[in-house]
Amino acid sequence: MSKHAPSFPRRVWSRWMSVPLWLQILIGMVLGIIAGVSLGEDASYLKPIGTLFVNTIKMLIVPLVFCSLIVGVTSMQDTAKMGRIGFKSFAFYLGTTSIAISIGLLVGNIMQPGAGLGLQTSEIINEVKEVPTLMDTLINIVPTNPVAALASGQILQVIVFAVALGISLVLIGDHGKPAIRVFESLAEAMFKLTDLVMKLAPYGVFGLMAWVAGEYGLDMLLPLIKVIVAVYIGCALHILGFYSLVLSVLGKLNPVQFFKGIGNAMAVAFTTSSSAGTLPASMKCASENLGINKKISSFVLPLGTTINMDGTALYQGVTALFVAQAFGIDLTWVDYITIVLTATLASIGTAGVPGAGLVMLTLVLTTVGLPLEGVAIIAGIDRVLDMARTVVNVSGDLVATTIIASSEDELDVEHYNADMEQSAIIAQHSEVDMQQKVEDNIRTGS
Repeated sequence: MSKHAPSFPRRVWSRWMSVPLWLQILIGMVLGIIAGVSLGEDASYLKPIGTLFVNTIKMLIVPLVFCSLIVGVTSMQDTAKMGRIGFKSFAFYLGTTSIAISIGLLVGNIMQPGAGLGLQTSEIINEVKEVPTLMDTLINIVPTNPVAALASGQILQVIVFAVALGISLVLIGDHGKPAIRVFESLAEAMFKLTDLVMKLAPYGVFGLMAWVAGEYGLDMLLPLIKVIVAVYIGCALHILGFYSLVLSVLGKLNPVQFFKGIGNAMAVAFTTSSSAGTLPASMKCASENLGINKKISSFVLPLGTTINMDGTALYQGVTALFVAQAFGIDLTWVDYITIVLTATLASIGTAGVPGAGLVMLTLVLTTVGLPLEGVAIIAGIDRVLDMARTVVNVSGDLVATTIIASSEDELDVEHYNADMEQSAIIAQHSEVDMQQKVEDNIRTGS
């Protein structure tokens, strides 16, 4: 063997690092289960590996949410028609997100995926918990001391302060631009740090899954399958039920034509698990298949990629209930409201973050006092769940774009109702007409 050839450990490490992160996490989960079943109670010695991973996630929460929310809010345009369209988009996305997480909570309550699992955590959680009134909850989301809220990790208060500060930076115009650039830089740094932390996920998942499997055996596998089924059922209800209703009632449009038109984008979303990666396919479907003016789709779709997380919010509802049920923690109706508020408001700035679903789940669990060990348990099946929730996110982006285009009279209804071949011909003619208008304007000097 050549003296310059890499050693066996280096070759193994190089191959391991070339494996996609989601597959590394899945391998970590499987190996953790095997190690836990083999070692039994001795697997508890591996738990600190998982605890370190959980601590690094906790480290990210406040600065990541604070910076990314400010960047998300300040990215909104505030001029004439774009301001109006931006407001409609913002309201639509937040409204549908709250509906999505409510569906997730409903499905989680019906299917009870974590019931009877009987997991335990080293932390004492919810032992003495005074139930606040709804009015107290609403009053307490506004921080009296933002610095104290940041220091103590009061997530809802941090979210409210970040949104308010972001709006204020937009309103002061040029004076706010230097601060916005600072927060943009900090947000990018936090995104990178999140990416680095997520690289530790396979090892953290291995440690915690080994501990859980050693402590509770293979009885935990069935609830994980039930979580997957529950999330997929919830996603199907949201897409085929809620979105169809919105298109029929608000847009007076045929939902069947809509889903025919976005089939390609849904397929890309399912296979890539990336809303941002699906954006080109979504733009193509919007203009060529649905007849939406590119002026609308080029603004609303990228905005949706940033702030619309219907699928992720639905996932939060199911998985938060799974964790509560698995650890035997009863949630109050105020906890349910808090989960809806947290996931809805947090959706403003976390959509573009790698591992966004797990980060948002961490926010939700922290806000209602649920153990973060649940994050590592869910991480093992996160890729399978991510495929479904990304389809919901992308479909929601296109539903919003269609409804808003219709409200602004920027939707070609004839094009929308045409079959696929007719749509392609209409789109081609529209492109030719637009080019002709540009050339005419150039000749006339207008």
